[in-house]
Amino acid sequence: MTDGRRMVKAAANQGAPLTKLSQNEFIAGFHAIGEVRYHHRHPFHLLMHEGKLTRSQLQAWALNRYYYQSRIPMKDAVIMARSDDAAFRLAWRKRILDHDGDGVKPGGIEKWLRLVEATGLPREMALQGDGILPATRFAVQAYVDFVSTRPLLQAVASSLTELFSGKLIALRVDRLRQYYPWLSTGLDYFKARLTQAPVDSEFALVWVVKNSRTREDQENAYAALRAKCDILWAQLDALYFSYVSPGWPPPGAFKPAETSQVN
Repeated sequence: MTDGRRMVKAAANQGAPLTKLSQNEFIAGFHAIGEVRYHHRHPFHLLMHEGKLTRSQLQAWALNRYYYQSRIPMKDAVIMARSDDAAFRLAWRKRILDHDGDGVKPGGIEKWLRLVEATGLPREMALQGDGILPATRFAVQAYVDFVSTRPLLQAVASSLTELFSGKLIALRVDRLRQYYPWLSTGLDYFKARLTQAPVDSEFALVWVVKNSRTREDQENAYAALRAKCDILWAQLDALYFSYVSPGWPPPGAFKPAETSQVN
C-alpha cells in the first residue's frame, strides 16, 4: 500500500472527511494512474515495439483485439442510452459512428478487419470469433458489464484510457511500419485514432470533472479508470501466456502456424 493510500485509509478510519481535490489535482490523478497502469508498459506491447513478435503472435493479437474492438460500439450505445441529457448523447454518438462507420466511409471495425487481413488471416475468422481466447471474451464482457451496471459517472470515467492512447498509437504506427512492413496496408485504424481519441478523451474528461461533485465521486472515477486498465492488461496477459511464454493456447484458441521472428 502506498503512503497516499495509507493516509486516506487512516483518515477514513478516524471519520475525517476527505477534502475534494482541486480540478488540477483531480486531472493529475488520472494521468498518474495511466503512467503506472496503462497497458503501454505490458511486456507484449514492449516486444511488439521492439520488433520481436512473430507473424503468428501478431495474428493472435489482431484477432483477439478485434473482439474487443467489435464490442466498443455496443459499450458506447449502453452509455449513451443511460443518459437523459440530449447534448451528452449527441456528443457520445460520434464514438459509435467512428467505429461502425456511417454507411459510406468505413469505421474502426472495418479498418481493424483490414489489419487482420494484413496479418494473413481471413476476416471471416475474426467476424465469426473463431480462435478467440476465453480470457479475451471474459475481459471484454467484463467491460460491457461494467458500463452497464455502474453509475454513469464511472462508466464514462472508464473511457479515460483514451487520455494515454495517443502516444501509444503514434509509437505503434512508427514501429509497425519499421519492423513489420507487411502490415502497412492495415494501419488505417491507428491513423484515424490519432485524431479521434483526443477529441473523445477531452469531452469525457470535462464531463467527469464537472460531474464529480464530491471526493467520493472523484475516488470512484479513479477506481473506474483503474478497472479499465486492468481489463486491457488482462487481455494482454492472456496473449502473452498463450503465445509468448509459456506458449500454451487453450483448446479452441487460434494455433500459431510458425514461431520464427518476422522483421
